[in-house]
Amino acid sequence: MTDTIIHLLLLVLLPPLLLGVIGKTKAAFAGRVGAPFLQPYYDIIRLLRKGMVFSDTTTWVFRAGPLVTLAATALAALLVPLGNHPAAVSFNGDMVLFAYLFGLARFFTTVAALDTGSSFEGMGAAREVTFSCLAEPTLFFVLITLARMSGTLSLSPMLTHASVATWLSSGSSMLLMLGALFVVLLAENCRIPFDDPNTHLELTMIHEVMVLDHSGPAFGTILYGAALKLFVLGAFFVDVALPVKTGSSLGDWGVFLAAILALAVAIGVIESVMARLRLVRIPQLLVAATILSAFSMLLVLR
Repeated sequence: MTDTIIHLLLLVLLPPLLLGVIGKTKAAFAGRVGAPFLQPYYDIIRLLRKGMVFSDTTTWVFRAGPLVTLAATALAALLVPLGNHPAAVSFNGDMVLFAYLFGLARFFTTVAALDTGSSFEGMGAAREVTFSCLAEPTLFFVLITLARMSGTLSLSPMLTHASVATWLSSGSSMLLMLGALFVVLLAENCRIPFDDPNTHLELTMIHEVMVLDHSGPAFGTILYGAALKLFVLGAFFVDVALPVKTGSSLGDWGVFLAAILALAVAIGVIESVMARLRLVRIPQLLVAATILSAFSMLLVLR
C-alpha cells in the first residue's frame, strides 16, 4: 500500500519538475541563471487561475481535447511501474492498452486542433500524425522484444524483469532497444532535435502549433499533460535501462528518482548541444529507430 501511495504521489507531483530540470540544464549551458526549478509549477498554477477564451467556430471537441488527453495519459501512467515497484494497475495484455491510450490522447489533441478551422493548426496536426505513424512501430517492436524476454504481456513484470544477468546475456539487443526507445522518447515529447516547445517558428513547429488557441486552465491542462507524458515515457526508459535492485523499497525509490532526474539532465544536455533537425530529416531518424528496434527483436527471437 505504501508503495502504491508513493507511486501516485510521484505521478501527481513530480512531472513538472522534469521540465524545470531540463530548463535549468539548458540555462547552465548557455551561461545563464535560468528560471527556478519550480517555474513549471508556477506557470501551471497561474494558467489555472485565469479565464478561458473560445472561438465561436469551435465545438465541444475543442473543449474536450485537453481533458481527454490528460485523462488518457494519466491512465497510461497507472500501468507503468516506477523503478522496481509494480504499477498501480496491472493485468495481462496491458501493454496494448498502454500504447493505444497514447494513441487516444494524440487523436483528441489533433481533432481539437482541426476543430479550430485554422490551416496553421491543421498543418501541425498533419505533422504530428505523420511522425507518430513512424514512431509507433518502434514502440511495438520494443514491447514485443520485452515480452519475449520476460515471457509476459503485462508491463509490470516486463519492465521490472531487466537485471544485470539480462544485460550480460542480451546486452546487444538491450542497447539497440534503448537507442530506439530514446529516439521515441524525444520524438513523442516534442523535444529537440524533433521539435522545440520553447519556440514558435511556424516552419518547424509540430506540437506547439496545435495548442496555440488554448488558453487559461485548458492550456495549463495541456502543459501538465505534456509533463506527465514525459515522466511516463522517461520511467519506461529508466525501467529498461537500469537493472539496479537495492533490495530495499526506499532504496529502489531513491535510485528511480535519481535516474529519472539524470534522464532530464541528459535531455537538457542534448537540447543544449544539438540543433533542431530539418523536417525532411525527422522521418529518416524515426525510420532508423524502427530498424534498430526491429534488429533488437530479431536478436531475441533468433
